[in-house]
Amino acid sequence: MSFILSNHVLERARERGISMLEIEAILAAPAQIVNDESGEPGQKVYQSIISFAEEGDYLVRIFVNTYSEPPVVKSVYRTSKISKYYEGKI
Repeated sequence: MSFILSNHVLERARERGISMLEIEAILAAPAQIVNDESGEPGQKVYQSIISFAEEGDYLVRIFVNTYSEPPVVKSVYRTSKISKYYEGKI
């Protein structure tokens, strides 16, 4: 499936040290796809745990508007609070 990356997501990825390869890998094969907590219709979060060299493991969360065709990637961030957002066993 192809995705459109918004300018916002490109800026946030650069600011937050998330590479395009990591984003593409998660979009292609996310560990989980969950509903966005905001309740916005069609908004999903594609997420996977990624190891960042000397920084450790982070959950990378990619917000996608699935109602658009093709889906639009709206934002991305990483968090160390894995257990807060990851559903099920880690």
